[in-house]
Amino acid sequence: MRHLSRQPLAVAPPETPELTLPLTLLFAFAVGVIIINLTAAQPLAGPVARSLHIPPTWTGLVAMLPQLGYAVGMLFLVPLADLFENRRLTVATLVACALALGLAAVAPRAGWLLLAVGVAGATSCAIQILVPLAAAMARPDERGSAVGNVMSGVMLGILLSRPFASLVEGAWGWRACYGVLGAADALLALMLWFALPVRRPSAHVSYRALIASLGALWRSEVVLRRYAISAAIVMAAFSAFWTGIALRLVQAPFALDSRSLAWFALAGVAGTVVAPLAGKAGDRGYGVMGMPVAHVVVSLGVALAGVAGAGWFGLDISRHAHLALALLVVAAIVIDAGAIGDQTLGRRAVNMLDPAARSRLNGLFVGVFFIGGGAGAVAAGSAWAIAGWSGVCVLCLAFCALAFAGDLYACRRPVAVA
Repeated sequence: MRHLSRQPLAVAPPETPELTLPLTLLFAFAVGVIIINLTAAQPLAGPVARSLHIPPTWTGLVAMLPQLGYAVGMLFLVPLADLFENRRLTVATLVACALALGLAAVAPRAGWLLLAVGVAGATSCAIQILVPLAAAMARPDERGSAVGNVMSGVMLGILLSRPFASLVEGAWGWRACYGVLGAADALLALMLWFALPVRRPSAHVSYRALIASLGALWRSEVVLRRYAISAAIVMAAFSAFWTGIALRLVQAPFALDSRSLAWFALAGVAGTVVAPLAGKAGDRGYGVMGMPVAHVVVSLGVALAGVAGAGWFGLDISRHAHLALALLVVAAIVIDAGAIGDQTLGRRAVNMLDPAARSRLNGLFVGVFFIGGGAGAVAAGSAWAIAGWSGVCVLCLAFCALAFAGDLYACRRPVAVA
């Protein structure tokens, strides 16, 4: 199976056209819309559970099943992009996603809703068909910038999804939110059908062999392991922060309501400007150096969040509530910028590997990445229960320490990155 990950290194199939600015913008817009399917469910879990009489012990499934479905899609659907024509596969996957979201919008019972959101999560893996396609269309010396620009859309979608879901649910109910997302995916499928180029992968193997090759890829590609694990650790810190901050901001002295929380979440959007910059840094050979820099940035943001939210170093939050809130906004931007930088550099490195296995490599990278995010969110709940906001910040710093340990290990055993 090892030969599956060592195909001849052609940059892209001959018929793949060059990536233009309009196509780059379309890719970024598309992945930004699709990613909302996964993260918008978190603020909808409570309203959905109340409406469909889901027991409290099962309420978390509303938010968890899209993530679980996405992981399943990473393993079993994304590898098809190394086997079948990419445009047709992307559009078919998005149409299935739109239908699943439509079912969620009209689901009469909890079982139908949970099935629908699980399928919608699995078919949202169209993101990981589009990102490798964009990388394949880009010139090798601009691949990092291309991946960074497209990934700006992913991070923008993640950051906008919670305020979007909260505002739509507050105005028209949770069913409207799923309906809007389904309509958006259907319209997007139509746009991509006419805009995307035809790209036929060079692999000619069975689906079974393709899936079996995932383990061989993970074992053989040191660069993949290095950057995927780093991205998972940083994503754990990112998820822990955003899970805990919602709990902190509803407490005194901030006492924000749901609409104010939505506006706070928008602050993190400013961090997306780092993605193209990180991509360019990778293209110029600063990828290895950029990783510890990104980790320093995340650590500084977490420390600032501890000062502003828990009164570290003597800040009196009750007397300076407005200053503390402003500092938390800055901390959110800084943490997002560091996490986006780490992820963009990692994606750039992974997309410089074997073009014949690019979709599988991206699927593995993102699968590990999302495992880290889920672990961070779960750990944040425990840290909050034990020590409140200080506990969450200490947890985030612990994740940053793990990321730095990875940097030190990589320095001692350097890997070649194009």
